[in-house]
Amino acid sequence: MTFFNASEPLIRCKQEHLDVQDLEGLLRLRWQIGNFTLFSGFYTRIDQTFLLWGLVTGGIFFTAQFVPISWSFQAIMWSTLTLIGTAIMAVLTLFWVRVERVSWILYSWAILTIAGLAITDYSIFTGWGSLLQHLCDLWLGLSAIGYLLTGLGLRSRTFIAIGLTHLFGIPLLIFVAPWQYLTTGIIMAGCLLLLSELQWDMRSPIENTLLTEEEKEFNRIQQRLRQIDTIVPKQTPKM
Repeated sequence: MTFFNASEPLIRCKQEHLDVQDLEGLLRLRWQIGNFTLFSGFYTRIDQTFLLWGLVTGGIFFTAQFVPISWSFQAIMWSTLTLIGTAIMAVLTLFWVRVERVSWILYSWAILTIAGLAITDYSIFTGWGSLLQHLCDLWLGLSAIGYLLTGLGLRSRTFIAIGLTHLFGIPLLIFVAPWQYLTTGIIMAGCLLLLSELQWDMRSPIENTLLTEEEKEFNRIQQRLRQIDTIVPKQTPKM
């Protein structure tokens, strides 16, 4: 038995047959003008968390790169937003991680985020110059740790690959020194938005006593439907 689920593609379009823990708090969006659909998609609470952090991360690093605001003001503003985002992340993902028995992943991300925030604020308010020059390295490194832990916990090659992308992004900053905040924002926000829009691989579903027997049976049916979709892919109707 392999550690990773080799039958799952690394990344693909979102699956339509969702389990109970994915349907909880599902957000469906459909924007259209008349009969023309501009956008149609759905976001689980995990997807919503990725979207949230993608926007927050992009805002932080793009502002640091382009907007001439004092570091002290940015530290206060982004620290407040990051703490709010951490609380929202906990609310959105708590049920899912408990059903999947990976609550420690949520706690790990919260610890990494708060630790990074504390180090960043300390360096700004104390004028610790040597660390201020390596804030991008710090956040790419912390994110890499979080993704690698997530990849191991979910047995996901996608998260492992994204963790390595963040890790390998650190030496890249030397070559883009004037644009290191922009580069860091693109890597971090880009990966988060990618995860929110596509389906990533993970281990086979497990059963949890948090679910009722009806919910467990529902998940079994959904899993069989996903397997059928994998074996018999949808065909595009001929015109």
